[in-house]
Amino acid sequence: MKRKREMDGKSEIRSAIEELSMLVKAQPATAGDINLDAAPIPTKPFLHVCTLILQVLDKIGPTMAVLRQDIHQNIQRLENLCKSDPTKYLNLIEILKKEESEGNARKGSSCSKALLWLTRSMDFMVALLQKLVKDPGQNMEQAVEESYNITLKPRHGWISSAAFKVALKLVPDNKTFISLLMAKDQNCDNLKEEMLTLITLLVPFLEQIHSVMRHYRLDRLKSS
Repeated sequence: MKRKREMDGKSEIRSAIEELSMLVKAQPATAGDINLDAAPIPTKPFLHVCTLILQVLDKIGPTMAVLRQDIHQNIQRLENLCKSDPTKYLNLIEILKKEESEGNARKGSSCSKALLWLTRSMDFMVALLQKLVKDPGQNMEQAVEESYNITLKPRHGWISSAAFKVALKLVPDNKTFISLLMAKDQNCDNLKEEMLTLITLLVPFLEQIHSVMRHYRLDRLKSS
């Protein structure tokens, strides 16, 4: 089956921009401490954005296989819970409230931890895109490693960090990666503009989720 991208001609980045633009319009303006009741995080749109970002990770190749699998599993975990009661779990905060009240938020394969690691994975992609926007000709291996070091590595254990370091050698060259990100009607300048737009939309949304994670004291959890 052909991917939706091939049918509508849109890049994953362009599709993510459209999804995030709708989310931003639907979000109420907030100031200061986040109001959990006034600032919902819509479950399905957020997971759709994560899926699109996952497809961007595919462009980096085998080096992202472990991270890709982790993102996919976390998306699936949240989707499965959402399907169990679509009305109740329209808002991701309701999932956090449920697991917090049950005392399961920090245990095993909780949906709270799935959301936390999805958010951190999005942080990694933002950091990588920021580096490419700033210097489109930057060495890809260096850009990926530096983005990993400032986002995921501080929360990864030695096993995850070691696996990433080994896989880093498989990163494609810059020209190949950029060409894979482009839609058919794009050039490098257009792509740079879209990456900047995506960053501008995604950063405040991720900051909102991080605020919620701090509220539930999930922000310092680490992997093995």
